Amino acid sequence: MEKRALFLALNLLAAVQFLSLPALSNAQTKARTVTVLSIDGGGIRGIIPGMILAHLESKLQELDGPDARIADYFDVIAGTSTGGLLTTMLTAPGKDNRPTFAAKNINSFYLENGPKIFPASSRNNFVNVVTNMFGGPKYDGRYLKALLRNQLKNVTVSETLTNVVIPTFDIKRLQPVIFTTKEGRADVSKNALLSDICLGTSAAPTYLPPHYFETKDATGKRRTFDLIDGVIAANNPTLMAIAHISREIVQGNIELMGKQPMDNNRMLVLSLGTGTAKQEEKYNARDAATWGLLSWIYYKGNTPVLDAYGDGSSDMVDIHVSTIFQSLGKEQNYLRIQEDNLSGDAASVDISTTENMQSLVQIGKSLLKKQVCRVNLDTGRQEPVQGGGTNEDALAQFAKLLADEKMSRKNV
Repeated sequence: MEKRALFLALNLLAAVQFLSLPALSNAQTKARTVTVLSIDGGGIRGIIPGMILAHLESKLQELDGPDARIADYFDVIAGTSTGGLLTTMLTAPGKDNRPTFAAKNINSFYLENGPKIFPASSRNNFVNVVTNMFGGPKYDGRYLKALLRNQLKNVTVSETLTNVVIPTFDIKRLQPVIFTTKEGRADVSKNALLSDICLGTSAAPTYLPPHYFETKDATGKRRTFDLIDGVIAANNPTLMAIAHISREIVQGNIELMGKQPMDNNRMLVLSLGTGTAKQEEKYNARDAATWGLLSWIYYKGNTPVLDAYGDGSSDMVDIHVSTIFQSLGKEQNYLRIQEDNLSGDAASVDISTTENMQSLVQIGKSLLKKQVCRVNLDTGRQEPVQGGGTNEDALAQFAKLLADEKMSRKNV
């Protein structure tokens, strides 16, 4: 926990430093505004941000034509676990060096492959349940591995169409391992296959097996990775993305044109959650007081310790980032879209029945119609923003800002 607190503190410091940095010269990218997209982890619930991304891309296409893609507009896209898969789908080069997936096709990936990644036979079979409790993950991960190898082939992180940040956690060294496009280009030992990175960041303990792979450095020396789900490092990777941008500015790779240190329009951040069950009394202290080690890991088909860790991690990052933007009067530049009212199967990370996946699609659509929310720094709870409009309205405005920024860079 001390390591985690230090990790969050360092990211927060980097974010504050970013927001007060003057423009630098000799940069590779000249920008009026730096743009960030961040996507949480959440298993099959990746369908929810998938709906949001499809809507955003449709708005960009209304402005810039049918070939517009999310990757064309963001300086950094960060994703953890299922968010890492989404990040890869949006940024991995495919035909004609364009993204492998249009955002509108992301949910087809989940609807088609979800039942094979998380087969019902593994959830409902008594022998498998017992095996999962005492030894071995709930799912063997073979289908996901074959799928990603086939889709991504030999594409490495250095080849993504915009900068990516994908956190994982090395269980052998007990430390986060963050894969980025920049480091992949600078250090051959970090230039891992995107398929390996995706398997690492999505290897949720008790659900999917840890992922081991090797790379080599410039001298041929072997480097090993023993990875589990990036949720252990950062279920919400927004701070990681901001810290990455900060380093890019310090190193002169991004120049903010004509900006003063405290300008309110220096950064646009869109952070997408995968939903949580804040309103459902999933667990309580009275029951938890009787739990032993096993119940914390497995309770009524759920994993309380992972649920608490993932949701707590996401909320803490949201509070940190909201504090930064609100304290500097920049709250309009940070948009967090999250559904807090999941219940039943929809709150799970692995129930991939047709009924539940279609329910998640509808939740994503409904979320677009909900009022924009912002975290109350006193209570830590999301509250509707008076006069803020709907998430759909906010995304339309966000798309216009992204398109304007993209056009301004062409005119430099």
